[in-house]
Amino acid sequence: MSSTAFRLEEATIDEIHRAFEAGELTSRGLVTQYLERINAYDDDGPALNSILLVNDTAVDRAFELDVHFEETGEFAGPLHGIPVLVKDALETTDMPTSFGSEAFEDYVADRDATVITSLREAGAIILAKTTLPDWATSWFGFSSISGRTKNPYAPDRDPGGSSSGTGAAVAANLGAVGIGTDCGGSIRVPASFDNLVGFRVTPGLISRTGVNPLVSHQDTAGPMTRTVRETALLLDVLVGYDTADPLTAVTELRRVDGSYVDQLRADALRGARIGVVRDAFGDDANPDAAPVNHVVDGALAAMRHSGAELIDPVSLPNLDEHLSETMLYVLQSKRDINDFLAERDGPVDTVDDLYEADRYHELLDLLVAFVEDGPDDLEGTIEYWRSRVAQYDFQEEILNVFAEHDLDAMVYPDVQVIPPAESEIREGKYETMTFPTNTLIASQSLCTAMSVPAGFTDNGLPIGIELLGRPFDEPTLLRLGYSFEQATRHRRPPETTPPLSE
Repeated sequence: MSSTAFRLEEATIDEIHRAFEAGELTSRGLVTQYLERINAYDDDGPALNSILLVNDTAVDRAFELDVHFEETGEFAGPLHGIPVLVKDALETTDMPTSFGSEAFEDYVADRDATVITSLREAGAIILAKTTLPDWATSWFGFSSISGRTKNPYAPDRDPGGSSSGTGAAVAANLGAVGIGTDCGGSIRVPASFDNLVGFRVTPGLISRTGVNPLVSHQDTAGPMTRTVRETALLLDVLVGYDTADPLTAVTELRRVDGSYVDQLRADALRGARIGVVRDAFGDDANPDAAPVNHVVDGALAAMRHSGAELIDPVSLPNLDEHLSETMLYVLQSKRDINDFLAERDGPVDTVDDLYEADRYHELLDLLVAFVEDGPDDLEGTIEYWRSRVAQYDFQEEILNVFAEHDLDAMVYPDVQVIPPAESEIREGKYETMTFPTNTLIASQSLCTAMSVPAGFTDNGLPIGIELLGRPFDEPTLLRLGYSFEQATRHRRPPETTPPLSE
């Protein structure tokens, strides 16, 4: 340990920077401590298996940043010396990028993803790449290259996907903050299962360049952190226009006065109007859903106690029908991944090649579905165009509910059931194509959403609550999420990864 005054577990960006300024800690010492934790808890101990590979240049980069700070007395950027854990769906030039696929184990990109470039320019250190199911095609932590990733709160249970490794690793304090990607909920499901804050921005606010797609116009990278403030700090670095990604032109529509960090107010729930979408709750008669409902009802009571006005319930008319009509994964994912592969000099040219060579994890039912049933060309596929139009109809329906009730946000459980056990997934009780996650609501209506820790079940399983916002209204979600976090303080580290002895 670099100093007895600095405590690594649950350390925030602000606390790390204060330790740098006080001379209690160096970035090199910080990286070393995180590497020790990775060895103790990801490789050994509970063997979480959340880290795919460690960046061999991380210690050297930390030393360079220490020299810069010693010589100038200034930080190199807002994330100076902060070790970041990155989902291995984002391309990096200083280490391989597998996209979760064993076929891409040795693939090294020609250029960094724009998100990676932004992190580096802000002074961050890419500490490690984290696990994910092949091509981000599952809600669960199974991958052909890495096997199974465990939930640090209950190693017999799943950490959620597809940002499985980032969720488990950030929760276990194997790095300071993390980056995931979210198409249908791949940031928010693991955030819910791993007691984290997970943020899905309106698509286009964060560049998709160098990030493997699933449904390209729904895809976004984003923060996975232990606090709302750190999420806001990352958004200030990541959100911006990228000439290589035309969708980022929507940054012209973003609504933020100052920085995202400037939005945080502890009293933001006072007077806020929040609609409770009871249609999105599971059945209390379901023993996997009842504990979720109990925790979420407690979270709603805390919101009310903090001054929020809950409109309970509000209804999203024809919710199940909207979700079915707007689902594009089987229709679009094959085309989008094939286009991505065609732009790279990789080991395969199409997802059909991976499928025919049996180079994917056996539990990836979604991947099998779009390879077997997805069209190669979407131009003449009328079902595709109907679903694209239906997404805007769904968004209109949601916005009408916002307008009718004068809402600031809507709220519901991220996922209707507790984190599933490994055995339940292997036995087919839960599959990606039918898993009861509510994260699809924001994704398939092209809205923004935020998951925040809501509490724990009686047997210690984390539960997340999702705040749904209007497109480009990220500031409101940050304010409400921060206020809820400050009032409840539900974040706590897993007991399977205690502080290392000094």
